[in-house]
Amino acid sequence: MTPSDGRGAPPEQPAPPSSSAVARLRLIVARLYRQMAQASDDLNLTYAQLSALARVQEYGPLRLGELAAREQVAAPTLTRTLRPLAAAGLLSKESDPLDGRSLLVRITDDGTDLLGRIRRERSELLARRMARLTDEQTRTLMAALPVLELLLTEPEPEPQPRPGDAAGTPPAGG
Repeated sequence: MTPSDGRGAPPEQPAPPSSSAVARLRLIVARLYRQMAQASDDLNLTYAQLSALARVQEYGPLRLGELAAREQVAAPTLTRTLRPLAAAGLLSKESDPLDGRSLLVRITDDGTDLLGRIRRERSELLARRMARLTDEQTRTLMAALPVLELLLTEPEPEPQPRPGDAAGTPPAGG
C-alpha cells in the first residue's frame, strides 16, 4: 500500500492529451508537410515515390523485396511505384551479383541531385518560417525536437494476456 504522504508513491502519469489537442497537432503537421511539399511541387512525384527514392539513397542498393519491406508495401505495389522513377533516370535496376535472379535498385546521380534539391527547398521554407520566431520560441521548438522524434516510431505493443493467463487463474482445461 502506498503511504498517503506521497513518499514512495509512483510518479504521477501526465493526463492524456485532449482529442482537440491531438487534432490540432495532426492538422499542424499535415499543413506544414503540405506546404513543404508545395515548396518543391514542380516534381510530379508522389509521396510514395519520394519515400522509395529516399530509402534507396539511405540503404541502397536494395533488392526489391528488401525495399518493399522497408516501405511496408507489397512488391507489386512497389514495382508500380518504381517504374516512373526508373523511366525518369532517378533509379537504376541491375542484377544482384549474389543472385542473378534478383534485381538491385540503386539511386542514380540524377536521383541524388533531385533529393538534394527537394531537401534544400523544404529546409529553406522551414528556415524562413523559423526566422520569424522569437529566441524563446526557437528554444521551445528545439527542446521539442526529441519529443517529436519519439512520435515517429510506434512502440512495440505490450503482449496481451490470453484468457486464463491472469495470475491465480488456471488456464482453461487445466
